[in-house]
Amino acid sequence: MVRGGPERGRGGRRRYGVLAAVLLLATACGGGGGGGGGGGAKKSSSAAGATATAAGEAAPDATDGPAVDADPARLPTTRKAALALIGKVIAGPEDFGPGTVARTPYESGPDTWPVLDTSCVWQQRPLGRGILATLTRSFELPATKDKGPLRLAAIMTVHRADDGARWEMAESLEETMRCPTQQLRQGEFIGGLGANALDRGEGNQTSSDDSLMESGQYRSAELGGPQPYFWKQDRILRFTFAVTAKGAKGWRVGEIDSLSIKAQAAMLGRLGDAIMKKG
Repeated sequence: MVRGGPERGRGGRRRYGVLAAVLLLATACGGGGGGGGGGGAKKSSSAAGATATAAGEAAPDATDGPAVDADPARLPTTRKAALALIGKVIAGPEDFGPGTVARTPYESGPDTWPVLDTSCVWQQRPLGRGILATLTRSFELPATKDKGPLRLAAIMTVHRADDGARWEMAESLEETMRCPTQQLRQGEFIGGLGANALDRGEGNQTSSDDSLMESGQYRSAELGGPQPYFWKQDRILRFTFAVTAKGAKGWRVGEIDSLSIKAQAAMLGRLGDAIMKKG
C-alpha cells in the first residue's frame, strides 16, 4: 500500500536496480508492513564496514548512515504522537510560495489512505497495521490570465518501524512499472509515468535516506491536457513525505518542479529539527 493516491504525482526514468535493492533490503531487515525495525539494517551495515576495514578496504563514508541522527526518545510510538509530529512537519500553503491557498477539503480523513488497486485505479482503504498515522493536504495556485489552476498536495506518513517506510518506497516504484497509466479519481488520469530513485549518497543525494522523483502527463475532464505531472517522495527512517503537482495550461515543467521541491525541502528541514539529537 502507498500514500498519495488521488493527489499523487510521478517523475523521471525507471531504475530497476534500485527497486530490487530496496526490496532485498526490506526483506533482509524483516519484511514489510511495518514489522521489525531499522536496527537489523544498521547492524548489517556496521558489520560490513568492519569487515571491509579489516580487509584493508576503505571504510564507509558519512553517507552510509541515516540522513538524520535521530534521538530515539523523539520518535513517535503512538498514533497521537505521530499526528502531532505530522502537524509540525507537513507543508502548508506558504511552503509552496506566494499565492498558494488551501483547497476544500484541505486535509484528508485520518483513518484511510489511497491504495492503487489491480485495475490501476486509486481507492481509499483503511490504514495498515504498520502505519501510525498519515495525512494529505491539498492546495492550489488559482488561475490567472495566462495560467490555469495548479493543483498541489503534500503527504506525510509515519510508520511503526523503518521497514514499513522502506516497503512504501519500494512499492511506489513497483506501481509505476505495474500501472504506467492510472486513474486518480473520476475524470482524472496520469500516464507516461517514469521514475528516478536515489539512495542516500547516490547522485549527490544526501538530504534523505531514499528519494524518488516521478513524472508524467496529467489529463482531466475539467482542465484538459496533457499537462506536466510531478511527484517527489523521500524517506527518513520511519517517515515518508511527498509533494505532487498536477499541471495546467501555461505552467512549465521547471516551474512546477521548483514549487514542489521547495515545499519538500521545508518538510525535510522541519522533520530533522523535530527528531534529531540535541547538543
